[in-house]
Amino acid sequence: QVQLVESGGGLVQAGGSLRLSCAASGRTFSSYHMGWFRQAPGKEREFVAYISRSGGSTLYADSVRGRFTISRDNAKNTVDLQMNSLKHEDTAVYYCATKSGQWAVAAPDLYDYWGQGTQVTVSS
Repeated sequence: QVQLVESGGGLVQAGGSLRLSCAASGRTFSSYHMGWFRQAPGKEREFVAYISRSGGSTLYADSVRGRFTISRDNAKNTVDLQMNSLKHEDTAVYYCATKSGQWAVAAPDLYDYWGQGTQVTVSS
């Protein structure tokens, strides 16, 4: 079992930056692919970014490509999401999650373990 704890959320003005971090417990972190998702009030949870076990492969939602960067440190059991040029529409609760397989990486139902989420609010 893996436990995930997100941190780094907060209130930021449009155009600003935030760095989210997800800390994982357990010795098997490096065996999981990782994803970041977000959920705004009244909306479904949506894919944001994905990183493979080794960190060699990444994928981004069209809405964040070029502004967000996902990275991981398997020695520290962490996966980060650097968010730049934030927009009001980026406001949501952000979640990290683990995935065993390297397919359908944008589908939240195929992720195994989830953190509790961290709130990101971007003021316009």
